[in-house]
Amino acid sequence: MADLLGSILSSMEKPPTVGDKESRRKAREQAARMKKMQEDEKRKKAEFRKKMEKEISDFIQDSDIQKKKYEPMGKIERSILHDVAEVAGLTSFSFGEDEESRYVMLFKKEFAPSDEELDAYRKGEEWNPQKAEEKRRLKELAALEEESANRAQKRPASPSSNYRDKYSHLIGTSAAKDAAHTLEANQAYGCVPVANKRDTRSIEEAMNAIRAKKRQKKDDETGAGSSNASL
Repeated sequence: MADLLGSILSSMEKPPTVGDKESRRKAREQAARMKKMQEDEKRKKAEFRKKMEKEISDFIQDSDIQKKKYEPMGKIERSILHDVAEVAGLTSFSFGEDEESRYVMLFKKEFAPSDEELDAYRKGEEWNPQKAEEKRRLKELAALEEESANRAQKRPASPSSNYRDKYSHLIGTSAAKDAAHTLEANQAYGCVPVANKRDTRSIEEAMNAIRAKKRQKKDDETGAGSSNASL
């Protein structure tokens, strides 16, 4: 019986000491503070979302405003603002290099930014449509000049002027120039065109002609000798 009573008493939880009571109290207080912080955070998020919904509604109804820029805000606030903008049918972007300088810009769908405008915001520059248009025209002009230069390099080289025109006062027109190259024999000076000097006969024909001349010469000499003998 004594043993049974001893085992029951030993299995029972010992009464907490003063230190255990203090630890449990601190744990309860910490849990309460955590719960209150979570509730405050939730309330602040709800209030911020309600505020953004009101501002975005006013932005949509104002036909004179095409875009809206917000001051830098935290990551949670930016996330809420992007979500509200998406629900409202707006386009939103975040800009800024570091977390402290990140901000949100809203655009109406019909005034969505171009790539050049977004690039300017990403560089931390102000968007100027007039300067952007001038820059675009200069870029197109430079491209046209480069294309023209490439075509000029591919074009075959040609003289800058016509030598016939340059020396027309000396050789006359092209007809006169062509006439100057035509060679006509001048019998007074014995000028014979080269074409007339060229022997077009074959070798055999030329040899036969030479033999015939020799025979003719021999016959002529023989005939002359016979005539002298008869005298």
